Amino acid sequence: MSDRDGGTGPLLLGVRHHGPGSARAVRAALEAAGPRTVLIEGPPEADALIALAADEDMRPPVALLAHVVDEPGRSAFWPLAEFSPEWVAIRWALEHGVPARFIDLPATHTLAWGREEREDQEQEPSEKGEPGGLPSEPAEAVRIDPLAVLAETAGYDDAERWWEDVIEHRGARDGDAFAPFEVLGEAMGALREAFGTGGHERDLVREAYMRLQVRAAQREFGDDVAVVCGAWHVPALRQRTTVAADRALLKGLPKAKADMTWVPWTHRRLSRMSGYGAGIDSPGWYGHLFGAADRPIERWMTKVARLLRDEDRPVSSGHVIEAVRLADTLAAMRGRPLPGLTETTDAVRAVMCEGSDVPLALVHDRLVVGDVLGEVPAAAPAVPLQRDLDRLQRRLRLKPEAQERELELDLRKENDAGRSRLLHRLRLLAIEWGEPAASRGSTGTFRETWRLRWEPELAVRVAEAGVWGTTVLAAATAKAEADAVGARSLADVTGLAERCLLAELPDALPVVMRILADRAALDADVGHLAQALPALVRSLRYGDVRGTDTEALAEVAAGLAERVFVGLPPACAALDADAAEEMRGHVDAVHGAVGLLGEGDGEGEGQGEDSASQGEDSASQGEDSASRAGIRGRWHGVLRTLSGRDTVPGVVRGRAVRLLLDDGALGQEEAARLMGLVLSPGTEPADAAAWIEGFVGGGSGGGMLLVHDERLLGLVDAWLTGVPGDAFTDVLPLLRRTFSAYEPGVRRTLGELVRRGPGTRGSATATASGIPGFASDLDTARADAVLPVLRLLLGPDETVDVEGAGDTGTNDSSTDAANENGADDNDLVGVGR
Repeated sequence: MSDRDGGTGPLLLGVRHHGPGSARAVRAALEAAGPRTVLIEGPPEADALIALAADEDMRPPVALLAHVVDEPGRSAFWPLAEFSPEWVAIRWALEHGVPARFIDLPATHTLAWGREEREDQEQEPSEKGEPGGLPSEPAEAVRIDPLAVLAETAGYDDAERWWEDVIEHRGARDGDAFAPFEVLGEAMGALREAFGTGGHERDLVREAYMRLQVRAAQREFGDDVAVVCGAWHVPALRQRTTVAADRALLKGLPKAKADMTWVPWTHRRLSRMSGYGAGIDSPGWYGHLFGAADRPIERWMTKVARLLRDEDRPVSSGHVIEAVRLADTLAAMRGRPLPGLTETTDAVRAVMCEGSDVPLALVHDRLVVGDVLGEVPAAAPAVPLQRDLDRLQRRLRLKPEAQERELELDLRKENDAGRSRLLHRLRLLAIEWGEPAASRGSTGTFRETWRLRWEPELAVRVAEAGVWGTTVLAAATAKAEADAVGARSLADVTGLAERCLLAELPDALPVVMRILADRAALDADVGHLAQALPALVRSLRYGDVRGTDTEALAEVAAGLAERVFVGLPPACAALDADAAEEMRGHVDAVHGAVGLLGEGDGEGEGQGEDSASQGEDSASQGEDSASRAGIRGRWHGVLRTLSGRDTVPGVVRGRAVRLLLDDGALGQEEAARLMGLVLSPGTEPADAAAWIEGFVGGGSGGGMLLVHDERLLGLVDAWLTGVPGDAFTDVLPLLRRTFSAYEPGVRRTLGELVRRGPGTRGSATATASGIPGFASDLDTARADAVLPVLRLLLGPDETVDVEGAGDTGTNDSSTDAANENGADDNDLVGVGR
């Protein structure tokens, strides 16, 4: 077989990785030459995996994944798309019964080489390496892009455009199957003569190994050998060297035991230059060019029109015709043989997008790049954990997808509960397939919302997690136990307990709870205890909705709450401004946790439980309710203590008063009295401003409180106007931070009230009740206006008692309707108020 230099030798097919023009040219050259074997640039450990490329369940893009056996995180990928020349060569060989082999440097050396260089870089931080587990170049090496140099030489300012004109569109004009490789090989030879290795020093070792493999193939098959490799390597493979010289370059290379398999890949990952990406700007466009047998521009414009129509854009067949004409015209004006991506994009923007880049960005994301996710057959080698994950994905009908999507789960349904368990267990294993999101449909804890997107790197995470167990359940259990032992803080352990309940890990939970109890007993920092309590209480609610036994968790939570109650008042004394702000956050967190602890078991969770089963063991439930009520009462006592101590910072005292007022444990008269004392002339302006921030700031709805209680607004207004000029400058930043957090409508209303003066709003009945802004009797006309909204919230068949609209409780019918619609007691209390 001619080496195209006038002698005999292997057929060297220099290609651009992931180039559809190169892929078509490789197929044509192989058909014309009919070699007895095909050698492909790639790790030779993957030779045993080549046969899987013929499996009907194998769908590119895919990648060869190599990882160190004892360090799965040390890995490297070799991506292949449908339009990759290497993939085309593999498929051709399998279809014609011709042996195919990989001839690049083995992954066992590549991975170990990368590890040694990274260790050297840790000792010498000045040296920089490359990501992806590949050997790095010396810091002083200047790397060149061969295609960019050729494009610039030809007068192009864009290497992609040059490649399209010279290679991608060449098949329409040139009938010689070997001509593209001759021209490209000569060009690369000239570049290597001018630039040497071009900064790719490690290529000398790789090319030495490739030459040895080519020689071995020639001894077996003669010169009927075809080599598919990067065009940059063609001059080196033609180079006449001795076997001894090549072996000398390979002597002493480090080794690491490596495993290989096929994993799914994505077009989006192919488009990324860094990490494991291939650096292709437009994989979706390349895939279209490779797959379109004829009229590629017309077919592309049709795809774009279909996408825009699906997004409710008015695009007609006339738009498609005009876009094709414009693309052809632009190509002719620019001297290009056929329209490229630049021309088609300009035509789509002008004709279908009406000059807007907003819909054009959608076209680029969905079509030019694309969300194609490859598939790998079940016969591909995989760690046991991966096989168990595949089984669970099939059973739960939760297929990995490259495009991000939202998944709504109802935990009352068995399949949705299984999906939730799987996603939470994977998160414990650092396999971030799903990310929890805020649920839009309901506030009940029986619903979950997830954002899902499968990334190729997750295959590495699965391999790494395989050290913890052979199944997802066993691995998550072992990982949770190890994380509990190594947790740094009490909050970390409580967070882990919450995640164990979400993931339903019954074997890990006792270990985590034992460590949690030990840490809680030894930790005397009230801040740490306050940070840990909310996660613990949330875990109790999650356990309720999943039917998990949380008795041990409840005991630890109650004990933790008691320790917070005892230690919080002394911990709040003599704090500076930053520490006081942090302590206010702790007070808010504990208050929310106590509110959850004080609620009845299972009420309002929308679980659809039978009322008879809820009524079992009523005496026990009564004791539990009393205990919960006692916890809330003791917490109110702590808040009263905080609100009355002068040594407690103003921001904490103000917050304590506000929380008592919101819970109904403090009357408005008393709250106004305490505010009046704080805002009296004897109080330092800075302390008074801090008290105001704690009372009405922090996103607590304090603006609406001032809007509806003009007496409190009057106190604030009177104090603010009386602040001395020299002190006003000091308190202004604090006040600005407090009031700037209010919504614009609230700020505008407050400004109008202050301008008119407190107490001037409404008629004579406005103060008849003793509370400015409120009447003594119910305004039935205004109450009736709310009824349609309440009926929508509570159910169309329910009746709403007007007299009960202002009550904090709910009647039986509204409670039943709320349970049917997934609302909880807190939702109904909020509506009633």
